[in-house]
Amino acid sequence: MTTAPALQQQLEQALAHALAPVSLAVVDDSAAHAGHAGAKSGAHFTVLIVSARFQGMPRLARHRLVYDAVRPWMAVGIHALAIEARAPDEA
Repeated sequence: MTTAPALQQQLEQALAHALAPVSLAVVDDSAAHAGHAGAKSGAHFTVLIVSARFQGMPRLARHRLVYDAVRPWMAVGIHALAIEARAPDEA
């Protein structure tokens, strides 16, 4: 499994490439979940992203775009992903 810092960087790169955000933060929340059964199967991340691609989209569609961008890592390093996705005029 990829280490959390390396995985965090890969997620940031994938999201930047796919969604051209004006603001992006990928926060590793794994330490807050230590001892949780799922923590052994992967890292916990929060994605805070602002992108013009989200303009006029409902929340579910925005989340789908984020998941599409990070799909390669969902089965091999991410246990949980919290997403806050906004358009620039909502930030």
